[in-house]
Amino acid sequence: MQSTTTTYGDAGAAPITAPHSGARNINARDGNIAPSEIAVGVVIGRTSEYFDFFVYAIASCVVFPAVFFPFADRLDGTLYSFAIFSLAYISRPIATLVFMAIQRHYSREVKLTIALFLMGASTVAISMLPTYARWGDWAIIALAILRLGQGAALGGSWDGLPSLLALNAPEHKRGWYAMLGQLGAPTGFIIAAGIFYYLLSELSQDDFLVWGWRYPFYVAFAINVVALFARLRLVSTPDYTHLLDEHELEPAPALEVTRNQGVTIVIGALAALASYALFHLVTVFPLSWIQLYDTRSVAGFLGVQMMGAGLAVVGVIASGLIADRFGRRNTLGTVAILIALFAGFIPTLMDGGQAGQNTFILVGFLLLGLSYGQAAGAVTSNFQPMYRYTGAALTSDLAWLVGAAFAPLVALGLAANFGLGYVSLYLLSGALGTLAALSINRALDIRN
Repeated sequence: MQSTTTTYGDAGAAPITAPHSGARNINARDGNIAPSEIAVGVVIGRTSEYFDFFVYAIASCVVFPAVFFPFADRLDGTLYSFAIFSLAYISRPIATLVFMAIQRHYSREVKLTIALFLMGASTVAISMLPTYARWGDWAIIALAILRLGQGAALGGSWDGLPSLLALNAPEHKRGWYAMLGQLGAPTGFIIAAGIFYYLLSELSQDDFLVWGWRYPFYVAFAINVVALFARLRLVSTPDYTHLLDEHELEPAPALEVTRNQGVTIVIGALAALASYALFHLVTVFPLSWIQLYDTRSVAGFLGVQMMGAGLAVVGVIASGLIADRFGRRNTLGTVAILIALFAGFIPTLMDGGQAGQNTFILVGFLLLGLSYGQAAGAVTSNFQPMYRYTGAALTSDLAWLVGAAFAPLVALGLAANFGLGYVSLYLLSGALGTLAALSINRALDIRN
């Protein structure tokens, strides 16, 4: 006769009772996992995501206007390219909700596996797309669909590890551990820009536009497959599964989360607004501006941006030390003020020749590192445990959608039609949004 006794893992492990736990929770170590181990998974995942992100972003400036919009002038072609660029941020939050449902009904592994194949298929398909000259409007439609697929895959790849890291970091080192995952942004940019720098330097313009630009997408596909499999292997281990379950880091219904903690989601998204607006104003926008209105080498400008990304790495690391000493909210608020001041110098620097443009890039990247290092999950601790997994994902999606999705399109459109001064106002509005959100968050903390 089959035994009906409840199965337990090692001493101290929770009984396996939840349907989603299954045999994988046997021998769980009761959450005996160091924050540094969690940080490894966060860094791997974020670096691969940002590399893929910047491959597409750079191609949107230097490739897609000529390859997919040859019928338009250079400015309009770039604006069309940026419009498609933004589609990923629109599909991302929708996909997050769909994939959360998949995880609730099946498992975290199933969700990440689907995201893996969707990201890989979308990325490699972009590398093989026929040009507008061969497919006409269908080439543009296919590019838009594949970009939507990339955004959906990013929504599905949310694994809860950033929230888990924040919850398990020592209290006096939360700023330090918070910045680790943010290192993926400048690191991913350096790798992506380095590949394009090499191709633009070594290939003729014709060779680059015919086949050279496709190579980075193959690399992005390979890196994403390796990184997502590494994350899948990590989050499916009994130790991590038990720790995620212990902290209730499981998806909750979106309507319930927004009804109970919608204010926290909005405040969290706005708190990161300065960082996310600056994010594209020092990476994508200036590259498109140089491509359109300057005679300097695009490859040379990418080299300067790579040096700026190196400064961003320094800034991200420094943000962890500063936040642990002075507090994350004070750090974000202070850097938001510096970003607001920096916004006033955009016209002078971008119109200041190579010296001014280089200064804009280097200073902008440094400020980006200081701000972005603490921007993610700034109010994650305000979520109730049962809502933290879904709330953190929706906060991130909303921050990207509001702060970054349309930044290249808006900034280039404003600068080209009304002048660079309007880009200053755009960035200033982001800094003011951050300061307002931090003030509201502080007032709510005092009230509670």
